Amino acid sequence: MDSLTEAEIEAGRLLFAGECQFIAASNSLSNLAPMERAEIAFAGRSNVGKSSLVNALTGRKTLARTSQTPGRTRQLIFFNLADRLNLVDLPGYGYASAPKTDIEAWSKLTRKFLVGRQTLQRVMLLIDCRRGIGKGDRLIMDLLDESAVSWAIILTKADKMKPAALAKIYQETSEEAAKHVAAFPHIFVTSSQEGRGVAELRAHIAALADPR
Repeated sequence: MDSLTEAEIEAGRLLFAGECQFIAASNSLSNLAPMERAEIAFAGRSNVGKSSLVNALTGRKTLARTSQTPGRTRQLIFFNLADRLNLVDLPGYGYASAPKTDIEAWSKLTRKFLVGRQTLQRVMLLIDCRRGIGKGDRLIMDLLDESAVSWAIILTKADKMKPAALAKIYQETSEEAAKHVAAFPHIFVTSSQEGRGVAELRAHIAALADPR
């Protein structure tokens, strides 16, 4: 990805400095937020850092709840950002603490949302850089490809890795993503704690938002 201009960085900063409000927590297709504006969804295995990243992007510590208990987010959580973009926190996958029937219901709902949401601009697939791409991630990648839903990988928790190890996982992730037709070619590297990659990600997402 080419270096961002100051104007692109500023556009991202301004968007995420705007008002951000919770609008819906949906556990079925019947109560999803209306398709009123462009949407960006955040997906990933449980405890990958989705809520922490949403909080870092918006500069709000408690906007999206964080938890050390995998699988806590069991609904699709919608936030309206400056009336230009919906941020959607999808249920985590890959956990085993919840009843099997509940896991299947959440997985089914998420899949139906991904393939039937006309306003969905891109899915940001979060991967813990300490774990790399796992089985559940590959299933989501294949589903997004089959559904022609554009997606991009975000490596999270980069502050937990040594530079050489991080470079290795970045290369491996890039090579695997390149095999997928719906994948955005750039891999984002982030740390919610240190703020690494946040400005770049804001700028990328701002380019997908509805115009002012």
